[in-house]
Amino acid sequence: MTPDKRDKERVPVPGQLQGEVKVFQPMTILDVSQGGSQVETPFALQLDSLHDFRLSLGEHSVVVKGRIAHCHIGELKDGIVLYRTGVEFIEPSEHVSAAIAEFLEALRRSREPQPIIDAEIADDSL
Repeated sequence: MTPDKRDKERVPVPGQLQGEVKVFQPMTILDVSQGGSQVETPFALQLDSLHDFRLSLGEHSVVVKGRIAHCHIGELKDGIVLYRTGVEFIEPSEHVSAAIAEFLEALRRSREPQPIIDAEIADDSL
């Protein structure tokens, strides 16, 4: 008989004990603000439920808790129903808020028209 190598004793559960596992599912982020985002998923999310969302913001990846503010059928694409969901960010940490703000500022800068610079070439031969 080999000795139990666990730090804590496991106790068998009579009958069944139910549980759930949290798994990150892919989603499309349609828009984002400092306070929330609109996402598209192939499944509906329950109104007022809380979820952890992992957002890839350029070079940064953050996890933020969000409350489902609304969810409705967005469109039918290739026989798959896509749901549009409004997510309200709930008490994001300073780190998450700063990463979102930096990402939004970078998006704004990339969308601004580039200034046209007038230039002249000096011709010393004249």
